[in-house]
Amino acid sequence: MKIDGRTVSHEALEEIRKMAVARVKAGEPASAVIRSYGFTRAAIYKWLRAERQGGEAALRSRRGTGRPRRLTARQMEKVRGWINGKDPRQYGFDFGLWTRRIVSALIEKKFGIRLSIISTGRVLARLGITPQKPLRRAYERDPEAIARWITEEYPAIRQRARKRGAKIFFLDEAGVRSDPVLGRTWAPKGETPVVPTSGQRQAVNAISAINPKGAFWYAVFTGKFNAARCVEFLRAFLKRRRQPVLLVLDRHPAHIAKVVARFVQEQAGRLELFFLPGYAPDLNPDEFVWNHIKKKGIAKKPLQRNESLRARVESDLLALQQNQALVRSFFFAPSVSYILD
Repeated sequence: MKIDGRTVSHEALEEIRKMAVARVKAGEPASAVIRSYGFTRAAIYKWLRAERQGGEAALRSRRGTGRPRRLTARQMEKVRGWINGKDPRQYGFDFGLWTRRIVSALIEKKFGIRLSIISTGRVLARLGITPQKPLRRAYERDPEAIARWITEEYPAIRQRARKRGAKIFFLDEAGVRSDPVLGRTWAPKGETPVVPTSGQRQAVNAISAINPKGAFWYAVFTGKFNAARCVEFLRAFLKRRRQPVLLVLDRHPAHIAKVVARFVQEQAGRLELFFLPGYAPDLNPDEFVWNHIKKKGIAKKPLQRNESLRARVESDLLALQQNQALVRSFFFAPSVSYILD
């Protein structure tokens, strides 16, 4: 197995050169010596020639004389500060995502230093900044309300559940289509692959509820989700449950309707509803259920001819219900880790 000298430290490579040349001068075959170190045969003759012409000093490592970096360490840190948590539009650009071209333009604007796109990419790599798919966050989010939910309101809900011997569930609804964006697949460069799918578009809706212990409930339906249907699902969700339930959900109009509030009152303490802060779906672990169903299910394995979307979704949800470890894993995502003790 050959060794790439670029992967060996300068100090170690210097010692190898000295020992290899000394062994050859002591009478060992050059090919056998270099083979024992894992280097190519040509290397030993290069080292022997250098030693003959310049002595042992020619085998010593020398500091590289590459082109000096255009940006100082202080300038590099400023670039990091510009990008980290910021938006290009804050600096006068009309695009909301960072690209190497925009970073290059910003460096030239601030420092008067022009970098190529490739050099800008190297700067970003040295700063540990990588291309990533951003998460969406609504402008209407209330950071104070979110912080209050995490530090005060949800801990109080958890304490109430312990006192009452109740279980906490998180509920959410979603729509599933038969023609989502497909996942990636491999194919020869320049030859876009074709994946056979059904040309008949289908759509279904579903609702689910999960809790940190891995419990999972779901229902699949068609048509609109309104207050009457919400009551119908809540009644089905409570069926055969002996312990009280504290249910956390968003402020969908159907959730906060009077008919729903009246149904909750009729349960005489069996059910309590708690509402997440507005525009903060990332606080609900049930969101990961739908990410999983859409990205790992229908997007990875498109519907076959005449296959029912509803049957597929019900099958995927049933498989998820039977995998408590996977359901529990949704609660370890950073955005919902506040739920666990």
